[in-house]
Amino acid sequence: MSGIRVLVAGASVAGPALAHWLRRRGAEVTVVERASELRAGGQAVDARGVAKEVIRRMGLDAAVRAARTDTAGAHTVDVDGKVLETFRAEDDGGDGFIAEIEVLRGDLSRVLYGDTRGGVEYVFGDRIAALTQDADGVDVTFAGGDRRRFDLVVGADGLHSALREMVFGPRQRFVRHLGLVLAFYSVPNEFGLDRWLIDYQDQETGRSAGLRPVPDATRAMAVFSFPAADPDVDHRDVGAQKRLLRERMAGLGWLTPRILAHLEDTPDFYLDQVAQVVMDRWSNGRVGLLGDAAFSSSPMSGGGTGLALVGAYLLAGELAAAGWDPEAGFAGYEARMRSFVEANQEIGRLHVHSRDVPQPDAEPSPDFESEWFAALIDRAINGPELPGYAGVPDSGPAAGPPITPSATP
Repeated sequence: MSGIRVLVAGASVAGPALAHWLRRRGAEVTVVERASELRAGGQAVDARGVAKEVIRRMGLDAAVRAARTDTAGAHTVDVDGKVLETFRAEDDGGDGFIAEIEVLRGDLSRVLYGDTRGGVEYVFGDRIAALTQDADGVDVTFAGGDRRRFDLVVGADGLHSALREMVFGPRQRFVRHLGLVLAFYSVPNEFGLDRWLIDYQDQETGRSAGLRPVPDATRAMAVFSFPAADPDVDHRDVGAQKRLLRERMAGLGWLTPRILAHLEDTPDFYLDQVAQVVMDRWSNGRVGLLGDAAFSSSPMSGGGTGLALVGAYLLAGELAAAGWDPEAGFAGYEARMRSFVEANQEIGRLHVHSRDVPQPDAEPSPDFESEWFAALIDRAINGPELPGYAGVPDSGPAAGPPITPSATP
């Protein structure tokens, strides 16, 4: 072991992925998560291109594939359910609109946790309350009262990162709302859904409703979106969020009323503004950021999970290659990631723009058949080169089978 002690805030995807690579590079890792346990369910997330290579290097290809939603593809439909367009999971080598590797966020989190829990300290039900850094380390006070010192601290605590606000400044400086709200929750599969996602978009209002399959065939995931410049709703006030969704979905046809009928009894409701995080730099001294906390590309990009997985690999590798010097390590990580991040954020913005309600004076939509767009897609999927980090310690993947998605922490 290097003796380097690293604290990671957040145990969703980016945090446990970083813990995997930090452990392999010789660091002693603690992950703190404010929730009392791993959060189940959540939105379906994808791994494409370079992210699939990271999963392979983690030794988790089989485990991640076993947790897939096994979605065959997607149908866009009109208000009467007539199919307008079809996308298949095998399109574009598995890296198309519906990715070959598509997993519920909670299931991917559980796979990553199971892989790391044997060599990483996890602290659930706590959070960083305060920290002070000096030239040699970071003193951290936890909300539970514990005080500890670490060499490095990394915030992987999502779009609403408390650590980012604590160290870098108010969220308003970095969070860019894209004028769209996304909501999803699980419902009984009374709709005959069978491995195919169904998406209905109302072009006149910019609203959409959809259903997507999940591993449990008796359930389905409902997905809604609607335009909103700045909805006045707290991201933690679930009751207010549900009322907002009912109001904004009123009058939308297709299966919308039947799906909304399950709104009050769903166990896993989520609603938030579609937003990106834009920062000039992702580190401050011995504190760095990863994943949505640093560079959220929004769910509309389809690339957030790839950014988290690739970012975890590069951050741990660059820190170790720099001898755990934070200035050099964080600089190397940012240099390798920046173009990849910007490409995915551009795709997120373009996707939101494509759903705008047509206006006479609106800017024309980009040509999605152009060479420019093809190059952008390639940069967003295949991303940065992954160094082998020869000469950097690597203890290899964890021994033994990883935790299965149905197990509990």
